[in-house]
Amino acid sequence: MHRRRTKQTGDGTGKLPASTTGSLSSIITTSIASSDPDRGDHRASGSCYTGSLAGDVGDLAGPLQGKLPVMAAAERAGDGADDAGADGTGGGANAGSELAPGGTGGDGGGHGPPAVLRTEKWWQTTIQIAVPFFIAGFGTIAAGIILGRVENWNVFTQISELFILVPALLGLKGNLDMCLASRMSTQANLGNLNGRREIVKMIIGNIALVQVQAIVAAFIVSIFAIVVGAIMNQSFRFDHAMLITASSMFTATSSCFVLDFVLVAVILFTKRFKLNPDNLATPLAASIGDVVSISILSGMASLLFDHIKTHLWVTFVMVIGYFVLLPFFVLVVYRNKYTSRVLTSGWVPVLSSLFISGMGGLVLDTAVGMFNGFVVFQPIINGIGGNLVSVQASKISTMLHQSSILGIIPPHARIYELPWRALFHGVPYAKTARILIMMSIPGQVLFIFVADYIHMSRSTIGFPFVLTYLFVSTLQIMLLLYIAHVIIHLMWKMKIDPDNSAIPYLTALGDLLGSSFLMLAFLFLRSIGHPYGEDKMEQVAGFTLLTTETYNSTVLSDLIHEGSGF
Repeated sequence: MHRRRTKQTGDGTGKLPASTTGSLSSIITTSIASSDPDRGDHRASGSCYTGSLAGDVGDLAGPLQGKLPVMAAAERAGDGADDAGADGTGGGANAGSELAPGGTGGDGGGHGPPAVLRTEKWWQTTIQIAVPFFIAGFGTIAAGIILGRVENWNVFTQISELFILVPALLGLKGNLDMCLASRMSTQANLGNLNGRREIVKMIIGNIALVQVQAIVAAFIVSIFAIVVGAIMNQSFRFDHAMLITASSMFTATSSCFVLDFVLVAVILFTKRFKLNPDNLATPLAASIGDVVSISILSGMASLLFDHIKTHLWVTFVMVIGYFVLLPFFVLVVYRNKYTSRVLTSGWVPVLSSLFISGMGGLVLDTAVGMFNGFVVFQPIINGIGGNLVSVQASKISTMLHQSSILGIIPPHARIYELPWRALFHGVPYAKTARILIMMSIPGQVLFIFVADYIHMSRSTIGFPFVLTYLFVSTLQIMLLLYIAHVIIHLMWKMKIDPDNSAIPYLTALGDLLGSSFLMLAFLFLRSIGHPYGEDKMEQVAGFTLLTTETYNSTVLSDLIHEGSGF
């Protein structure tokens, strides 16, 4: 590699010494503190900073080279128009003097490799998000319809703990698969998915990692459902506990295994056609995920329940079999350079999110007995909220990886921003937040009308229901997007990779907020005299009663007529 030389000043500070390798944080902090995003275009001067850094910092040049110009470009993108781009070729004498106070900068004759902050036109982002968003929406509708059908099955009426299990399992699937999508999307955007051998290693390591997390987390969430159910029902049955555990582990591992291959295919597809995987992978992961998870859970639980008295041993074989496979998956993950670190550091958010989703399960278990049709809309509001915030989380994480290093907040954003700046106009990713919020409104209206028509065989919802549902769903999405901004930047500041840690918390909060807000909406509708579904049931009951009375009157008249004729 050709090493670019820089001019020496009288005090020798024009060239970065070798000892600079021990002060990376101070270099970046000094540069960020000195930079002013409103000074104009940094391309006016040479790039002695980039050239000097590449030549003299050695192996530190890789992570840092070109990122500070990207930070400045991102700052301009946040303060300027939504479509402003970042050319990433800055540097200049100012940068040189910031790194080496008193120096005169470099020779100004060269440019380091450009680090371009990827920007998209608003319509490109909208189209790429809209297609998987609506596919995912119909997936959540299907999940709600399936849950509405199976809620009266014997296994669900006899083992109510399964309702506690549903949100937690759906959230677990989302946590694990969306984290995988976020990790691989970031690697794709950073240009690291090159070489068939490395891609295969990354895929195998990530799929094995998800299986490890699914086995452990599904076992823990089943224990949570069993304990809470025993407390609420004041009873405990061992056969039911084994059924819950076996069904939970089978559902989590099977659905994640299927979805992981779908995700990998989507990400490789987007890489091939130069699309942004952040916009496509996470919504598509959720589009079929809820349907697959609920179908597998209800089918397996029903099958085991039908034979539980004679074949209880099957549940033991299933649980023991998964724990036998667990060490092999752990070994694969541990030996994989792409996932070995996550094996030890990715558990806290996954397990914490399970208990948050479990609280949402308690809300669902309570609401099922109170409101007709609640289970139809609960997967929709939870799924859409989780899908949209996962898109935003993946994009923010990718931008941070492109423009900074762990522990350093780039100048185009802060941890705590005003909600207006974070969601509408101010920071570079506010554009995506606006698109997600605006897209959710017509999408939610379409989804609830379709779900209602399928569930009730005709349209029964009116203006009060639509307005109330839109209010709570939009409030949920806006809260999630703002929380995503805060939590991702906070994790970045604490040197925690948000690709592995942010999405579990966000999707779990989406489940809890969605279920809670929807229950409040149903309570409000009942209080104002517009409860969902009950008017339909009353009409059906009234029609049945009227038909019965008419039939009885006709029969009685015929009998009287025949009697008088006789």
